[in-house]
Amino acid sequence: MEYRQHNQPGCGGCLLIAGLLVLLFGGAPALLDFLGFLFFTGIFGVVLLVALFWGFSYYIQQRVSSYESSQTETHNRFVYLLVNILVKIAQADGHFSKAELRTMLNFFQYNLRYSQDQMYWVKQLIKDARDEQVGMDALLREFRDTFAYEPRLILLELIYQILYTKETVSAQELQQARNIAAFLEISVYDQRTIEAKYMYRQRQEAATAFQAEEQYYAVLGLEPGADFAVIKKAYRKLCLQYHPDKVSHLGEEFQRVAEEKMKEINGAYDYFKRKYNET
Repeated sequence: MEYRQHNQPGCGGCLLIAGLLVLLFGGAPALLDFLGFLFFTGIFGVVLLVALFWGFSYYIQQRVSSYESSQTETHNRFVYLLVNILVKIAQADGHFSKAELRTMLNFFQYNLRYSQDQMYWVKQLIKDARDEQVGMDALLREFRDTFAYEPRLILLELIYQILYTKETVSAQELQQARNIAAFLEISVYDQRTIEAKYMYRQRQEAATAFQAEEQYYAVLGLEPGADFAVIKKAYRKLCLQYHPDKVSHLGEEFQRVAEEKMKEINGAYDYFKRKYNET
């Protein structure tokens, strides 16, 4: 499934062309007669609305094309596949609701901190993805064959992140996320680590100190009660997997995702260092 960059919009100004032709061959009086005809036949208002709509659409397309051209092919392909996979997840029940669209847009705007131009681009990608006939397996296969293990981890992290922006995550949605992890050849350990973190985070509103410690264990992918040697080993492994340099080629927003993940990992490890009096 090939990523197609959105081209700069053409002029598309049929009315403008007609007006210029009238001006060229009949002069200013003919142009005024032409505009007067449009006005008095009631077409002028409709034409004005169409012109305004076209002008805004032209502006959006121009901004989208300009932004795409400023990014690397790797970055554009990653976001393109991410959006298509997220749309396919939303369409699993046979429809794509306004609430799901709003959740997805909020995710890019607030979680990934996308700018206005980036949001124009994402909205266009979502619109295109809703009409795509490519299946989930084909999208995941392309992602798996295109990107290394670390970007695949980031994708799974983002999938869980958007699932848990909702108040309730269904068993079907969780199973779908697990199936995606398996298809992407992500280890069961890494998948469970990501899932456990978001499950515990959702329960943290009334967390006790004991529950907070459980959350730290979950961040490191460990069962409560693991000794410091096991904690240290898990910490080192996660640091290698989520180092921001491993995903720097995907773009700044996904490097920030890795940086946030590293903050969580370091926070959990610092807690256990204090607990076990390690330096």
